[in-house]
Amino acid sequence: MAVTESCFPRQRQVLFLFVFWGVSLAGSGFGRYSVMEEAERGSFVVNLAKDLGLAVGELAARGTRVVSDDNEQYLLLDSQTGNLLTNEKLDREQLCGSTEPCILYFQILMDDPFQIYRAELRVRDTNDHSPVFQEKETALKIPENTAEGTAFRLERAQDPDGGLNSIQNYTISPNSFFHIKISGSDEGVIYPELVLDKALDREEQGELSLTLTALDGGSPPRSGTSTVHIVVLDVNDNAPQFTQALYETQVPENSPVGSLIVKVSAEDVDSGVNGEVAYSFFDVSENIRTTFQINPFSGEIFLRELLDYELVHSYKLNIQAIDGGGLSARCRVLVEVLDINDNPPELIMSSFSNYIAENSPETALAVFKIKDRDSGENGKMVCYIQENLPFLLKPSVENFYILMTEGALDRESRAEYNIIITVTDLGIPRLKTEHNLTVWVSDVNDNAPAFTQSSYILFVRENNSPALHIGTVSATDRDSGTNAQVTYSLLPPQDTHLPLASLVSINADNGHLFALRSLDYEALQAFEFRVGATDRGSPALSSEALVRVLVLDANDNSPFVLYPLQNGSAPCTELVPRAAEPGYLVTKVVAVDGDSGQNAWLSFQLLKATEPGLFGVWAHNGEVRTARLLSERDAAKHRLLVLVKDNGEPPRSATATLHVLLVDGFSQPYLQLPEAAPAPAQADSLTVYLVVALASVSSLFLFSVLLFVAVRLCRRNRAASVGRCSVPEGPFPEHLVDVSGTGTLSQSYQYEVCLSGGSETSAFKFLKPIIPDIQAQDPRKKVEENSTFRNSFGFNIQ
Repeated sequence: MAVTESCFPRQRQVLFLFVFWGVSLAGSGFGRYSVMEEAERGSFVVNLAKDLGLAVGELAARGTRVVSDDNEQYLLLDSQTGNLLTNEKLDREQLCGSTEPCILYFQILMDDPFQIYRAELRVRDTNDHSPVFQEKETALKIPENTAEGTAFRLERAQDPDGGLNSIQNYTISPNSFFHIKISGSDEGVIYPELVLDKALDREEQGELSLTLTALDGGSPPRSGTSTVHIVVLDVNDNAPQFTQALYETQVPENSPVGSLIVKVSAEDVDSGVNGEVAYSFFDVSENIRTTFQINPFSGEIFLRELLDYELVHSYKLNIQAIDGGGLSARCRVLVEVLDINDNPPELIMSSFSNYIAENSPETALAVFKIKDRDSGENGKMVCYIQENLPFLLKPSVENFYILMTEGALDRESRAEYNIIITVTDLGIPRLKTEHNLTVWVSDVNDNAPAFTQSSYILFVRENNSPALHIGTVSATDRDSGTNAQVTYSLLPPQDTHLPLASLVSINADNGHLFALRSLDYEALQAFEFRVGATDRGSPALSSEALVRVLVLDANDNSPFVLYPLQNGSAPCTELVPRAAEPGYLVTKVVAVDGDSGQNAWLSFQLLKATEPGLFGVWAHNGEVRTARLLSERDAAKHRLLVLVKDNGEPPRSATATLHVLLVDGFSQPYLQLPEAAPAPAQADSLTVYLVVALASVSSLFLFSVLLFVAVRLCRRNRAASVGRCSVPEGPFPEHLVDVSGTGTLSQSYQYEVCLSGGSETSAFKFLKPIIPDIQAQDPRKKVEENSTFRNSFGFNIQ
């Protein structure tokens, strides 16, 4: 019935026949130990720690355990001392019957790393049973004309002990007619034969009663007796004869009680009573007598009780036929029990762990053994688990299997697994056994808290009340228990000048944010900081998010006019040629508003003019332009009053006064910005290089001409570039005009001014803006960046 199984992990199926896999979990060594039967419980067998070369404490640390093949706990391991002890009294005859030696196989299992040591325990026999005859009295009929030296086989005694403790000799009580001869069988069993030493005479002595004694080899020896009653008969010429000396038959183990097994037949040529044959068992065990019965008249052998192939594979029956005259004959019936698939596979669990920590590498969860008491194909097994599970079965030695994880498990993906281990034999019909296991994945703090947003934008209107709740940040943790409990905190600001501790605070439990004091948009338009979320695992994990607070503006600032200056100094006069076309740009009113958004949206309106209808102001950019053609009748001097108003609620406003002077013969040269100045030079250089490249493949004459032209062009451009921006020694020194604030400008500007002394129009312009850091500005502000001015001397300002 020993069957080996297999399991291919990736296919979840095991078909491992007669081959033990040499995996890393394979067993080590083979220990042989012995103990006397009937030894008291707790009797010492061996010190396993010493025998395996391990420290005593290592046995307990590695979870060492002892598992027997039939799942009976015959042995007990003391992990503290390393001693292997008997767990109960062992009866050799009950465990092994007549089999000698009596061997019990078991395994020693150890974890970390997993190992299996194969071992065997021999139960040594003690002479605790006396020989016993099945029949206390045996009747033997012997014809008086039996020749001297004739041997009559007697029924042997039974002794459950084995080896020297089994039956070793037979004796007969003293008499003048018979002696005992000891004969042996091919099975190593001895039996007595009664040998006739002296001719019998019925008329002198018709009956004899002798005592047959069986002796075992124990010390002291034990014995058993049976009475042999001999009846001397008149002459019976012919003994019965069996048609076969050996009868062989096969019987399925599931045959019902009363089934006919076989029929034996013997014939006797004598007549009358001497020719009548009676059948009986001869020299058989009590087990055979309880399993089978024989019809004494027909020789038919019937099944008396159910057979079990797993207990007894075959039976040998000795049949005797005796005629009426006392002559007998014997034959043997060999009954082979046929195995049927009547035993489902068995799964014996040796160790099992319900919990496994997530992220653990390949880990052994269970160690079990499978077996099938059937034989042949009925005992071959297939072991597997269901598909799509992160587990596999690894075969080990002695039909053991290890249920392992394929890799790290993630509790957040799945926290519980129901595993069904199925063991199916290959018999017909197939029988199977299922074993259900539930595995829980315990949590490890492997997930940091995650904010619902990577960044938060909060809006707070300026002039707020202190301790105002301005918003909430939230983070979740996919772990469980304390690993998922989140605590919020403010992280140190990267800007060391930001007084974060005096601006906001956070509730550590729920992430609520509060403004600690009133905010002023004009002082602080926006600020940002980082918040952290930390779990309570060990070690703790954390994450952070960016919070940006935008202070919303209130309309608490009036517009401020930057140009023309309204500081009470000499008025600035704008020059306009009388030949100017309608729409001619006279100047531009530049104003800012300390507020933002629509509170800083400025509109311009012409309130008063010396001559209405001559000039107009664009409402959105403050440009002052001529509304019609100028004539000689128009006054030379004009005064304009421009209203600048924001879009707040309620709106705030300011006014600017402009002076315009109409002049004759005024021309307006156009100067480009400094940024655009290098562009012609770059283009000319590119032209030069291109011309040079083309000239290289042209004739020498064409090359000379083009080179001459290119040189002239380069000199002209260089002279123009030098004269385009120079600082004169005249009355207009270089200076910076600082334009701060907002309004129609989206940011603060500083204009760099240069004056060309050689210009006929004495024009100057703002060459480029110098843009400061606007990190704190609101990104929603959108205004025009370039403005064109014209001063009182007619200079064009951009």
